[in-house]
Order: sequence, then structure tokens, then C-alpha cells
Amino acid sequence: MIIRAAEAGDADALAAIYGHHVQTGFGTFEETPPTPQEMAQRLAGVTRYGLPYLVAEQDGAVLGFAYAGPFRPRQAYRYTAEDSVYIAPDAMGRGVGRAVLSAVIAACEAAGLRQLIAVIGDSGNAGSIGLHRALGFEPIGVGKSFGFKHGRWVDVVWMQKPLNGGDVRAPDTPGIPLSGS
Repeated sequence: MIIRAAEAGDADALAAIYGHHVQTGFGTFEETPPTPQEMAQRLAGVTRYGLPYLVAEQDGAVLGFAYAGPFRPRQAYRYTAEDSVYIAPDAMGRGVGRAVLSAVIAACEAAGLRQLIAVIGDSGNAGSIGLHRALGFEPIGVGKSFGFKHGRWVDVVWMQKPLNGGDVRAPDTPGIPLSGS
């Protein structure tokens, strides 16, 4: 398995993987799977900030992807990103999520970011919660019944991982180039 930067040509695979989770799970609150064109636009939206959008690939097939996007558009959040990770159903439990999310974390650290946030759909999402915990994220809260999907109320679990010492000193990099006030 290799971890590499996602490319526009991966849009079909990204849409298929994400679409599966949209239709069958609670990890995302989206209810209509985006098209490959929309996934390509989302990829471009993340990478324009210089943030990582990575895929795990084996034998030419994309097994999963992870990325870090700006947490919020306000300038004060420029040192904080939010991660997302989605794995193809037939690749779950094979270490793909750990590999691709670890690479995203390393890229965020290299960029000088200070906090990485996971906003996980469904407090019963043991796979994602366990993966994040294994990679050093700590739980910081649960929003009860924030979404309604597939006929039931769904919680949101927040987890946080400090990077580069977190808040122990002032940042020495410019952070994410946000345009918000």
C-alpha cells in the first residue's frame, strides 16, 4: 500500500468510497452522495489551502482517503484543522485508515499547525473513535442528537490532537491562509 496525494483523476474512487458512507452510515451527515465532479471540487478546495488530501492505494485501486480542511473560516482558527477519513468497505480493518490518517497528521505537523480536530458522526462509531484515540486524539465532547439521518437522531463526537506542542507557546508559522475576519 502506498500513501500519495489525491489527484483529480481519483474523483470517481473518492465519490464511490464516500458515497457508500453517505448511504449506509452515520460518519457523515450528508444524505445525498456527491458526484465525482463535486468530489474533485472538494479536493481542489482543500489543497488550495496547502492542506493534505491523501489516498491509500494498492495495486492501482484507491482503498481510502483522508484529508485536513480548515476548521472554521475565521483568521483566529488558522492553526487548527479538521480531519476526515473514509475507507472502502472491503478495505476496512486492514490498517488503511491508520496509514492514511497518520500521513495527514504528519503533514499537518510539518505545516506548523497546532490543533487537529475530529468531528465524528455517531457516538456509536467505534471504528473512527478507536482510530482517532489510537493516533493520540482525546475526546473533548459529545453533541447529543445533532443530526437526524436514516430515521434516527445521531450524536457528534469531538476529539482533539495537539500538534507541535499545541498551546504551550506562540506559533512560529503563518498557519492556514484563511480569508475570514
